[in-house]
Amino acid sequence: MRIGILTGGGDCPGLNAVIRAVVRKGVTGHGDEVVGFRDGWRGVMDGDSVPLELASVRGILPRGGTVLGTSRTNPYAVDGGPERVLASLERLGIEALIPIGGEDTLGVATRLGEAGVRVVGVPKTIDNDLDATDYTFGFDTAVGVAMEAIDRLHTTGDSHHRTLVVEVMGRHAGWIALHAGMAGGASVVLVPEHPFDVDAVVEHCRHRFASGFSPIVVVSEGAKPANGDLVLSTGAKDAFGHVRLGGIGPALAALIEERTGREARAVVLGHIQRGGTPSPFDRVLATRFGLAAVAAVHDGATGIMVALRGTDIVRVRLSEATAQLKLVPPERYAEAEVFFG
Repeated sequence: MRIGILTGGGDCPGLNAVIRAVVRKGVTGHGDEVVGFRDGWRGVMDGDSVPLELASVRGILPRGGTVLGTSRTNPYAVDGGPERVLASLERLGIEALIPIGGEDTLGVATRLGEAGVRVVGVPKTIDNDLDATDYTFGFDTAVGVAMEAIDRLHTTGDSHHRTLVVEVMGRHAGWIALHAGMAGGASVVLVPEHPFDVDAVVEHCRHRFASGFSPIVVVSEGAKPANGDLVLSTGAKDAFGHVRLGGIGPALAALIEERTGREARAVVLGHIQRGGTPSPFDRVLATRFGLAAVAAVHDGATGIMVALRGTDIVRVRLSEATAQLKLVPPERYAEAEVFFG
């Protein structure tokens, strides 16, 4: 069988582990030919591909990013885009396609599946916001990076008697902020799902100072005050209509400094969270997803995504996985609130 594979959206630790697993199982287990498309859906539209053999994937397991490159190209936002995708797949003799990505990449895959392409998706996002799977690879690595930063900032904050506001990624889902904040012992965690009370945040900071320690505030880039607006880094939108978020950290630090009378600094982790080598958990999960995707292809499955449920890899409908975002529920946020202040 001739299998195509691509990586779309933001880069993410573990992508190369999936590619490696697909090639190893496809080539050695089934005698498949694996074709990699460069730069996500852009490569599929343009027919920009490269053969992937065993030698192509040696040594890539611990590497971050993706050896295939990525982009946020949306074929359905380009005139004739879907037709170009279908023509490329036919011209290259692709019998099945394994796209690795988040809601946007797999949303395109869902529509192509409905158009007759045999598609088996692999969930990828550091935000952990894809529905129908307990975890996505990349999330564990991002949380580990954020937690280490918080651990280091505690000592600086206490030494200088200042508030440190740590802005993390997450867009509309606060999973990174929640997990990193709880693991790092943050004084306050702010997530998009729960608009925050500015007065309450300031009071938590004052309480922390009164205890003899300095506060650490972890805030997701998509968090906003009650009756307030998102903070945008620019007004620009990507091909999927998403505005670029960022800036809530510095804005909140300035407000806390003004209200508490103590110095406050913001630390924006940004792309550091999704770069670099993947954690052991993400390497194993990504590998298992890759193996399961090849198995699904050879079982004749299509329009599905491999997913983690408990400790098992299962198959779910792509339409189910992309129908809505997986958000932080109130009961999970309530667990973090116990430690505020």
